Amino acid sequence: MTSNLATQLREGTTKSHSMAENVAFVKSFLSGVIDKKAYRQLIANLYFVYSAIEEEITNNYQHKMIAPIYFPELNRKISLEKDLKFYYGDTWKNQIVASPATQTYVQRIHTIGNNQPELLIAHAYTRYLGDLSGGQILKRIAQNAMNLSGEEGTAFYTFETIKDEQSFKNEYRKALDSIPVNELKIKEIVSEANVAFTLNMKIFQELNSSFIKIMTILLLNAIKNLRDKIVNLNK
Repeated sequence: MTSNLATQLREGTTKSHSMAENVAFVKSFLSGVIDKKAYRQLIANLYFVYSAIEEEITNNYQHKMIAPIYFPELNRKISLEKDLKFYYGDTWKNQIVASPATQTYVQRIHTIGNNQPELLIAHAYTRYLGDLSGGQILKRIAQNAMNLSGEEGTAFYTFETIKDEQSFKNEYRKALDSIPVNELKIKEIVSEANVAFTLNMKIFQELNSSFIKIMTILLLNAIKNLRDKIVNLNK
């Protein structure tokens, strides 16, 4: 017996996906304007989120609804640790703090992990398929915007044991459709996926102040360049 859970997750989160892409920090990132301090805070926040997701999925991997999507090769915690060491140095564990929105997100994951583990499907779908779908594009943007060389600072986007990301995504969607769920449970999982998108958006919104700072710097630089040109013309 198969369901259409993968399709319903995609169609049921279309609006949330679009809203997330329109958060100022995300738009700034996609346009190649990235503040390094804000970015490393994002990596720190994601470390706490993925640590929680991976802890709860591991705790519940024998659950009949979690087992089909238990793919340890997707885990991001170790990759994020590499990036945190790059951005913060060897003492990164003593420096990073989960933001308020991140703490709310982590608490949500632990709560459902303990009480409704099947809803972890929504959080795994929202994060991991998003990482696989846009990871390489985001990696190139980060490398160009922050003048990163090689793989430094971008381990998060690299799935070392997944050679064909498109094939893996297809396999993951088939695994989603193999989960034994009824229509009511599908609706609950889709609803939780929208919660996951909202929780991610709140993390991005916390970083909006950095975006405003970046825009101010760019504006001041543009004014300075224009003023310099005018001065040179009048010489």
